[in-house]
Amino acid sequence: MENMNEKLTAILSRVRKPARYAGGEYAAVVKDKSQVNIRVAFCFPDSYEIGMSHLGLKLLYGLYNAQDDVWCERCFAPWPDMEEEMRREGVPLYALESRDPLSDFDIIAFTLQYEMCYSNVLNMLDLAGLPVYARDREGLDHMVWAGGPCAANPEPMAEFIDLFMIGEGEEVTVELLDLYRTAKAENWDKRTFLRKAADIEGVYVPMFYEPEYAEDGTMTAMNTIDGVPKMITKRIVQDFDNAYFPEYFVVPSTEVVHDRVMVEIMRGCIRGCRFCQAGYSCRPVRSRSRETLVNQVKTLCEQTGYEEVSLTSLSSSDYREVNELCRELSDYCKARRISLAMPSQRADSFSIELMEQLQEVRKTGLTFAPEAGTQRLRDVINKNILEEDIMNACSIAFAGGASSVKLYFMMGLPTETDEDLLGIADLSRKVLWSWRQNAQNRQRGVKITTSVAYFVPKPHTPFQWAAQETVEEFQRRTDLLKDPMKIKNVTFNWHDAQTSFMEAVFARGDRRVGKVIYDAWKNGAKFDAWDEHFKPERWHESFERCGLSMAFYANRERTKEECLPWDHISYGVSRNHLWKEYERALAGETTPDCRSKCTGCGALSLLMGGKCDA
Repeated sequence: MENMNEKLTAILSRVRKPARYAGGEYAAVVKDKSQVNIRVAFCFPDSYEIGMSHLGLKLLYGLYNAQDDVWCERCFAPWPDMEEEMRREGVPLYALESRDPLSDFDIIAFTLQYEMCYSNVLNMLDLAGLPVYARDREGLDHMVWAGGPCAANPEPMAEFIDLFMIGEGEEVTVELLDLYRTAKAENWDKRTFLRKAADIEGVYVPMFYEPEYAEDGTMTAMNTIDGVPKMITKRIVQDFDNAYFPEYFVVPSTEVVHDRVMVEIMRGCIRGCRFCQAGYSCRPVRSRSRETLVNQVKTLCEQTGYEEVSLTSLSSSDYREVNELCRELSDYCKARRISLAMPSQRADSFSIELMEQLQEVRKTGLTFAPEAGTQRLRDVINKNILEEDIMNACSIAFAGGASSVKLYFMMGLPTETDEDLLGIADLSRKVLWSWRQNAQNRQRGVKITTSVAYFVPKPHTPFQWAAQETVEEFQRRTDLLKDPMKIKNVTFNWHDAQTSFMEAVFARGDRRVGKVIYDAWKNGAKFDAWDEHFKPERWHESFERCGLSMAFYANRERTKEECLPWDHISYGVSRNHLWKEYERALAGETTPDCRSKCTGCGALSLLMGGKCDA
């Protein structure tokens, strides 16, 4: 250990941002190794700055460590300069709290937040000196677990992960740890543990599931062995208000992306935006009480010293008591110069009162997501907001003193036309006009940022059957929009088409894509979520070597009858409901939000006698 610390001291003096790798942050959990039974390395396959901004990491880190016999430590993907030094000096990937190598840990738990981080998972396992394929790892030591949004379709990573936790992790994690304790005590072999784990609701063990394919490459069935469940149903927290939430956050010793207190006010979303995976996969809606949230904010502010509080959810302004909550927090926050932020606001539920509360301590820019440039296309995606809602929200913002607004749109949505695209420029001009009409002080100027992302069809949404536009068509549409978007005081940003194409390939990939991920990683793929490291040609070459077509996964519309690689995974919303929503989208028909009318999507079946808070 002493030699390891000496090597690290030398390495850290030669890399950028050494604080990423040093550990020792305020409130990091350190336990006596001799007093713990299970050691967990919680791995985030991206940089420290991204991982330490993630609320899920903070929650599960606290949950693991709340158990006396468990010590959970953090591990992030080292930036290439650090990796180069580690490989040169023979330093394996280690956890921050103890600086022990990952090979010393019982469980290596990955959170899969973004498909473009898959290559980093393999790279981290290899840097730890561990086999990347699950079949090559024997025994109960260093088992690899995974969860997160990308577990909605676990198949591309199925050959690398021992088990996936589907859905919300607070309860299933505790049950898996209980089973693991028994397995260690009774000296089970790996297969015995995994077979018993497969009977826990919300646990998917790929080794017991075998996909079958037709000659045309489409999947025809997912066969099971050893009597495991044919359908894996996601886990949800039944009593969200009383669910575990940490009383402390590890405070980073270097700047991170979201350096603030975050409390989750709602889980799920009342809206039914047809492109939104989280909106469907997080159903049904559950909320925390005002009292619980106020206590969480005060506890975390006092523990961390942060000067910003973020009230997070998929649509925070839809929280039933949002004005009362902000009002109750206002006096506490104002007296301490703590600002309130709400990153997910709906234009149709934005109010003057909410604006004043959010801007009371520190004036910040506001963000709205019209998603589409015309009402026709907003109806197709079931955004359920009108142009007048957007303009009213912007008017309130500018009248309240805001001098910057961000607008988010998507390009390539199903049925999109060039007219819909040009509507993005028209709406941007109207927002600028709203500023001219409503601004308190026009001498301050205004900054309007219009950002366009490319549509990626995601599993467990009504658009899971839709084709993604080709990279060439995305580029044509972007070029079409560039000239109309040359508007004074408006900045136009757009995403990278190749990245969105790859994201679609992974999002709808089957188990065969795993060999491509392995091949690309062996040929240098890593940090593909970062423009400076993403090399599209590397992935194209790997798909060609593996005999698979990228267009087959991204650019092909599916039929209703086709067996999808994730059909054996249920997030509660019925496949039939999703298909009906797809049909309604193609017909331009809207569906009311869950608060206006229950559409019977099926997610309520996940609540055992509970009540949806929509």
